[in-house]
Amino acid sequence: MATHDHHGPARRLLTATAAAAVLVVTLPALPAAAADSTQCTFPSKSYPGRPWALQRVLLDEVWKQSTGKGVRVAVIDTGVDVRNKQLKPAVDTGAGRNFLPKNLKADDGTKIERGKENGTTDTVGHGTKVAGIIAAREMKGTGFTGLAPDATIIPLQQNDADGHGTTETLADAIRYATEKAGADIINISQDTADAVKPSPALRQAVDNALAQDIVVVASAGNDGLGGNVKETYPASFDGVLAVASSDRNNERAAFSQSGDFVGIAAPGVDMVSTVPGGGHCADNGTSFSAPYVAGVAALIKAKHPRWTQKQIVAQMQQTAERSVAGHDRLVGWGVVDPVRALTEDDKPIDQPIAGEGMSKGKAPTPAELHLGETADERNARLATYVMVGGGVLVAAIAGTAVAVRDKRRRAGRPAGAA
Repeated sequence: MATHDHHGPARRLLTATAAAAVLVVTLPALPAAAADSTQCTFPSKSYPGRPWALQRVLLDEVWKQSTGKGVRVAVIDTGVDVRNKQLKPAVDTGAGRNFLPKNLKADDGTKIERGKENGTTDTVGHGTKVAGIIAAREMKGTGFTGLAPDATIIPLQQNDADGHGTTETLADAIRYATEKAGADIINISQDTADAVKPSPALRQAVDNALAQDIVVVASAGNDGLGGNVKETYPASFDGVLAVASSDRNNERAAFSQSGDFVGIAAPGVDMVSTVPGGGHCADNGTSFSAPYVAGVAALIKAKHPRWTQKQIVAQMQQTAERSVAGHDRLVGWGVVDPVRALTEDDKPIDQPIAGEGMSKGKAPTPAELHLGETADERNARLATYVMVGGGVLVAAIAGTAVAVRDKRRRAGRPAGAA
């Protein structure tokens, strides 16, 4: 029987101590009937065509250069459900871990089942979508596939539907990926809503990963409506590649966070990917732009195993599609271009150069979405995560409607208010 993602009223879990940083999941306040009719179900139907974000890439040309084989990508998220057939062969279940606190209890005092300890359960669906964008295997009956279909996913569950993750467990997950799991790339689809730096332990864990030549990719955030410009973390840490969302016209998506820390952009609107139990759904947000870039990084790493993490990042930035010379605060160095990143790679560079590598090509023609959802229905089912660590951290899984709802909530209005 199918279960529903983000079902029910808004819920908040409080920290046990004032000093703890707590991940809080805020669910949309939908009427019961509306929730049943508008939310993605797990499992879901398969997407038959090739999603627009993949249509913009000549995959055959890319895969002649690299398929990501041998590269290990840690997905620190809500878990990765290996019941999805496109993900089962991609996931290293032996290396997976669950970093949620032990002895969890709900508000009413009942014990919460943590699921498998290897990170392969996902009741939210977020981590399963992220992993699919990176390394879902090709499968008959769907044109959806991961950008790096031979890369290996390390599932690290650090978050759940009830917001039990903390900045400490996030730091633990990063350290584990760095020191024990053999990660080459770490994807963190979480970001701050308020410009307050989290704990020093998180910064230390990130710095340690970078020192080990691991590419660290993080979503820039979804609080960009109205041109908001502010730093978010861990995306703003030096050395982390912060990823903004672009739309079908290669322009910044309205919800995507802006700022000097943004390093690159990638598709983040109507992003089709894998869901728990099988099948696909579409979602919006920088959470799904980050793994798009992580997938390209895996392709480059497989082709150039001796390149440093700085060189891999610089290669993607140098070959990105942009309309201005150099960097801008909306899309960084531009929208990542997998083909150019894998073919214009005669020698490594340590940093991108303004004015070089620009492309004035037009954006690809948008593809039609075939998931049976209207834009309003997709907006109605979108949800957001919030992580508090001296400020509020948000896992960026929502589109424009979510950003609007978040602003209303912070202003004291009900989450579901019109």
